[in-house]
Amino acid sequence: MGTPAPVAIAAEHLTKWYADGRGVHDLSLTVPAGEVFGLLGPSGAGKTTTLRMLLDLVRPSAGRVSVLGEEPSAVAVRARIGYCPAELTFERRESVLSLLHALDRARGGRNTVRLRTLADRLGLDTGRRARSLSPGNRRRLGLVAAFMHDPDLLLLDEPAAGLDPAGRSELLALIRETRERGRTVVLCARQVSDTWQVADRVGVLHEGRLVAVERVEQAAHRQARRVQVHFAEPVPRADFFGLPGVTDLGVDGRVLWCAVDGPLDPLIKAAARHTVTDMIITEPTPSEALIDRYYTAVHKPFGNRP
Repeated sequence: MGTPAPVAIAAEHLTKWYADGRGVHDLSLTVPAGEVFGLLGPSGAGKTTTLRMLLDLVRPSAGRVSVLGEEPSAVAVRARIGYCPAELTFERRESVLSLLHALDRARGGRNTVRLRTLADRLGLDTGRRARSLSPGNRRRLGLVAAFMHDPDLLLLDEPAAGLDPAGRSELLALIRETRERGRTVVLCARQVSDTWQVADRVGVLHEGRLVAVERVEQAAHRQARRVQVHFAEPVPRADFFGLPGVTDLGVDGRVLWCAVDGPLDPLIKAAARHTVTDMIITEPTPSEALIDRYYTAVHKPFGNRP
């Protein structure tokens, strides 16, 4: 038997109750070392609470979690984590560079060159006062602070919020480079758009429950293909209604369109009874597949529990 892959995060029945009822309910999840895991969900789904429990900023009401093989409260573990929260505020009058240097000194003072490189890549003006930064530049500052000590685990909460296209592209490049070095990244987002480009797996949180977990490439394979068939003469919709795996069926004269989840044979055999002039099959992109998976999980949350 081979040696089991090291685990970066192991959560078992993790639960956090709040007075208003919102929180995290019975979350069990394993994230292996070296993986980029995307945690998707609408606002209030429990993404931030989950990250805060991993950081020991919030204590769970029930369940247990280990981070990098230790309890989240272990001082040694905290030094190996980089965290960029969703909300960033800076009240002190110091410059961005002074703030980053102070943070670097607290971590041992070994990252001066790296923090300058990261600031340049993300377009962060280090001469500005931290408290006067725009939301986008506050995000850049938070990302530099999270990445600069090359942590073993990165926890990023809505990291692309407020970034322009160039900043988003650089962020995705940094995440890919981090994974190539064997580090682990947990990426929380409300939107699918960037997540599919870097994540190995995605999970969907809905009302505090983890309702789906899937590999990105599997999500694409599971998604129905779109098919359009052109005929020489008008065809009746009844000839295609009820075919196995065929949904979203529409017919307008000589053109039929539908989604097919599964083998195409039943549709092809039905179409062959008529004169086919063209057939167009569109495979889903990973982004389209994840969007479909996300909305399916949210609107039918208990149909496919992980």
